[in-house]
Amino acid sequence: MMTRTGLSDFTTNGKRLAILSLLALCIGILSGFVAFILLRLIGLITHLAYDGRVGWSLIAPNPHHWGILSILVPVLGGLVVGLLAKYGSDKIRGHGIPEAIQAILENNSVMDARVAVFKPLASAITIGTGGPFGAEGPIIMTGGAVGSLVSQFFRLSSLERRTLLVAGAAGGMSATFGSPIAAVLLAVELLLFEWRPRSLIPVTIASAMAEAIRAWLIGTAPIFGTPLSGTLPLTVLIWALVIGVAAGLVSGVLTKLVYFLEDAYHKLPMHWVWWPALGGFAVGLGGLIDPRALGVGYPTIRTLDAGHLLWEAALILFVVKAVIWTVSLSSGTSGGVLAPLLLLGGALGMILSPLFPGHLAGVAATMGMAAMLGGTMRVPFTATIFALETTHNWALLLPVFVAAVAGMAVTVLWIPRSILTEKVARRGVHVAREYSVNPLESQSVSQVMVPRDQVFVLNGNLSIAEAAHRIAGQSGSNRTSYPVVDRDPDRAIGTIESTTIFGQAERAPDTSVKDLAQPLLTIGDWERVRTAVEQMARHNQPELVVVDSQGTWVGFMSQSDTFTTWKKAIAAEDDRQRIFDWPTFGKNNS
Repeated sequence: MMTRTGLSDFTTNGKRLAILSLLALCIGILSGFVAFILLRLIGLITHLAYDGRVGWSLIAPNPHHWGILSILVPVLGGLVVGLLAKYGSDKIRGHGIPEAIQAILENNSVMDARVAVFKPLASAITIGTGGPFGAEGPIIMTGGAVGSLVSQFFRLSSLERRTLLVAGAAGGMSATFGSPIAAVLLAVELLLFEWRPRSLIPVTIASAMAEAIRAWLIGTAPIFGTPLSGTLPLTVLIWALVIGVAAGLVSGVLTKLVYFLEDAYHKLPMHWVWWPALGGFAVGLGGLIDPRALGVGYPTIRTLDAGHLLWEAALILFVVKAVIWTVSLSSGTSGGVLAPLLLLGGALGMILSPLFPGHLAGVAATMGMAAMLGGTMRVPFTATIFALETTHNWALLLPVFVAAVAGMAVTVLWIPRSILTEKVARRGVHVAREYSVNPLESQSVSQVMVPRDQVFVLNGNLSIAEAAHRIAGQSGSNRTSYPVVDRDPDRAIGTIESTTIFGQAERAPDTSVKDLAQPLLTIGDWERVRTAVEQMARHNQPELVVVDSQGTWVGFMSQSDTFTTWKKAIAAEDDRQRIFDWPTFGKNNS
């Protein structure tokens, strides 16, 4: 009697999960230290570049120290980054997250060791010399590189390496912002391409360990803060929707502008190594107009979240930041998109706050942050939890979520790809962002197989010549192989392909069918269609014998039979019908 195994809510191998979890724990610790070192390196370069002294804290760049000469600081930083990309690794160019996605999709989650060295260095130079970027993108990529490198020392599959790469990336984000839950959600929404315990559990462990390292080295205070006392009226949801739609429109414009400028850079009569320096010149000019637009911008985001910025100042900051960020980002320099989006969203919320009753500028800024992040990166769950973890203000949960989803809705309906996936698509890789249960999981083998009484069967004792004759007499048969039974018709002993039968009919006509039959490959009638397709692919066999729990063969299944499942899925998507008719009043229905 066969046991009906393999049917459960999730598919998880306990031994493999334990191995991945242990490795993820180590990767989370490493990612926490890497993030701390990178943040301190950014602080050091900022102090040296703008103050001419040694310091390790994250400060806002101060261009007034050098005056007009401060324009040269980001130019020199861009030049160094361009040279690092040319002579170190060109993988350091860009946001960080698209490069991690590409490594997952194209390179079996294997990342070059040079990335772990040159990416944080290039990002620290870019941001430390005033680049209007966040450290999270480079840290995510660096953490991913750490996870990938660790995985390469062990005998792992490509999917297991992906889990550890993403574990490192989530650990980097968690250690940067103190947002372990949002880091895991970002992994699920953007990097894992699945929702399974085999990946979710190790990634969570890495994120939690990185947060623990951050708490030990930096502390547990929220990186941002939103002053809010009491509860908000439900009418705030209307304003959350307004901010979300506005952020979605801005997100679309910024995404299109970044790639318009990137195309413009490609038309310049100069090597790409000089582009970051050119973008740095725009950054230097913008810094003279509004210094708050330079660098990671965490102090400025805190000011926005606290509601301590005048409307006019928020407008100037928004314009300057948007311009220098898009010009610099499109140049191929090294820097993240998360912090700039938070600053732009916060400034947008601040600009719109006078429209709201009560003028809750800090609340509007926080909703704008989540909406801009959710709209531009299309990660509404990450954006929501991130806004709450970094402010510790959980009273804003519902309005922040509404704003984030509204922002995503606008960009999804307007532009086909996000600012991250467009980068990968331009390199020839399409990223599918929709998660759903595989239609092949929705039906059992018994629902799509051909029942036994409708299957043409060959007795193993027949000669090949006789078998060929019988098959030829089966009009309309389109089977490529047939079940072979012994004297007991309830027991299948193998399968034989029609090409084998007809190919041997003249060469060895007296050979018995069972001598040429392939070993029996069965599938339980209770199994999912997905399992059957995996069996076919793994053994390179287009058809399977279906058995019941007693081991008796009850049907036959081919690749074409799996189309039944897909047809059902297509019908569920496309076939529309009204179940109830609208009542007709005033008409004689007799």
